[in-house]
Amino acid sequence: MSSTILAGIDFSSPSHLVARQLIGVTVLVDGVGGRIVETEAYDGEDPASHSYSGPTDRNVAMFGPPAHAYVYRSYGIHWCLNFVCREEGHGAGVLIRALEPVTGLETMVERRGTTDHWLLCSGPGKLCQALGVTRALNGRSLAAAPFELAPAPPGIEVVSGPRIGISKAVDVPWRFGLAHSRWVSKPFR
Repeated sequence: MSSTILAGIDFSSPSHLVARQLIGVTVLVDGVGGRIVETEAYDGEDPASHSYSGPTDRNVAMFGPPAHAYVYRSYGIHWCLNFVCREEGHGAGVLIRALEPVTGLETMVERRGTTDHWLLCSGPGKLCQALGVTRALNGRSLAAAPFELAPAPPGIEVVSGPRIGISKAVDVPWRFGLAHSRWVSKPFR
């Protein structure tokens, strides 16, 4: 099996296809995590993408091999986890926006400082804090520890809409979510 295929997903595919297919996949970091319920796709030809202007010290992982992590700090405060896709050198990825917390709840509660389970992983910064994701994981393979991915169950219903929290290409419908999930960061229209 190719190292770009994990949890039944071919990470060398375009980012919007990978983002849709990731809905329902379980992701664990050192045994802590849950089911992906919300993603956003970004591509090297997309003006909203960090990779749009080419490689930099911050985004170089996006230009690396698919099925690797791209971790960056948002607003100088929160870590955000992306899964690199497309061919090496293209600069595309999928932002993991929200999880349904399932495994390691006590650890997540301790890291986030809240017992409200919706607040554990209902946004990219929250889920990184809950899972212990930092820049130390930038560029790491999703096929090796501390990452573990498991396929989505059959019959997942996916909804889509415009991405949120960006100022360019705001109408591109590359935000994907698990239909009727209470765990997404913001409801889909």
